[in-house]
Amino acid sequence: MKPIFRVALSPAFLLAGLAGAQAETPRDPSGTWLTGDGRAKIQIDRCGANPAHVCGKVVWLKVPTNEAGAPRTDVKNPDPKKRARPVIGLQLIEGLRPDDSKFSGQIYNVEEGKTYEVSMERESESELSVSGCLLKVLCGSQTWTRVPGVNQQAANKN
Repeated sequence: MKPIFRVALSPAFLLAGLAGAQAETPRDPSGTWLTGDGRAKIQIDRCGANPAHVCGKVVWLKVPTNEAGAPRTDVKNPDPKKRARPVIGLQLIEGLRPDDSKFSGQIYNVEEGKTYEVSMERESESELSVSGCLLKVLCGSQTWTRVPGVNQQAANKN
């Protein structure tokens, strides 16, 4: 007759297995990022009442003025009252929340005056993957590159 072996699983072993099944915490996207097309730098920081949320605003534009030499404004905003807002300093990302290994929420595209569902995931120390969709139909993505050693004031001067 063969002996019967019983295996007792320790609570620590079970918890270790469950920890592997839980979602990965997203890597902090805070910093200044050059957009994939190189036309803007976006400063991303923690914001709001929930310290896990992130926001982002424009801190630099490759072409900061319009044809008349005036600072670029939010001219395509669907709300006529907001069309005079300067683009530099404009918050495009509000309260993205952690979601698995990325941050998710909405981003405003000042060039179109439209808001997109977006997810951001840091691929490395120097790359941020940004993916967005309008009405879950029109989707696209780009990689933003970290601007090393730049704080918000320096970004405004460059």
